[in-house]
Amino acid sequence: MLTVIGEALIDEVVRPGAEPVPHVGGSPMNVAVGLARLGHPVQFLGRYGSDHYGQLISTHLRTNSVLLPWPADQAPSSVARAELDESGAADYQFELSWILPRIEAGLLQGSTLLHTGSIAAMLEPGVETVKNAVLAARGHATISYDPNYRPSIIGNVEYAREWAEKFVSLADVVKASDEDLAALYPGAEPLDSARSWLKRGPAVVVVTRGVDGPWAVSAAGEAQCVAPATRVADTVGAGDSFMSALLSAIVDRELDGAQRREQLAAISVQQLHEILQFAAAAAAITVTRPGANPPSREELRGLGLH
Repeated sequence: MLTVIGEALIDEVVRPGAEPVPHVGGSPMNVAVGLARLGHPVQFLGRYGSDHYGQLISTHLRTNSVLLPWPADQAPSSVARAELDESGAADYQFELSWILPRIEAGLLQGSTLLHTGSIAAMLEPGVETVKNAVLAARGHATISYDPNYRPSIIGNVEYAREWAEKFVSLADVVKASDEDLAALYPGAEPLDSARSWLKRGPAVVVVTRGVDGPWAVSAAGEAQCVAPATRVADTVGAGDSFMSALLSAIVDRELDGAQRREQLAAISVQQLHEILQFAAAAAAITVTRPGANPPSREELRGLGLH
């Protein structure tokens, strides 16, 4: 079982000259769906309301075979308004509620991997609950983290950087965009910041760089691959599809679970390259269609990837 902790919300996608169209989203929730579509049993721990948007969220997760241990609560479901420019790039505004119940240890016990990040791993008061869950799971599970930093929500960069570094120090696998790193460490070269993060304890740090393709660093060295050429509908959810495929490739190689932490730390540059190719292909499929719509295992097999 894989566990994802984080926000689920509705992306109100606004295209130039058009009415808003609601899509179920939220970075961690997208990762959970992506993992399920790649054939992994996964549970999602995150809040959603009992309103119409909450029903869309729960239906979407269950339709994609993601387990939902928690019922809806009485707060409004969270909303992210994604305004797209002519190129399909998204600018976000948020209406959020991030309060979580205590995460019982029994919910995490059977998990070999726990993923978190984004708003959930920075926004009070829920961030403390997320951190405690990571600490509880770390003894038996691989921990993965994606800051997916949103300055429009967490405007204090020093605060955001402090939380990012806490989770990086607890994680085995970290993925960040070059934009995340540039925002968290103004004036620093993003790849240098990623190299510094590796020294904090993760086995692997990956940086996505849009059309320049992903890059990764581990104890064995550095790897990168080209971004597949594709026609872009929009970029919503591309990073989350990349993250879910990255984790899927690690699980496929039986490198998940705390008992395999040393094996993961010893990952080769060739393995890193193969993992980056798989994850980049997943992201490339996602950008060809509107909204956060990660690919299935069958779609990636159609490209000769497994």
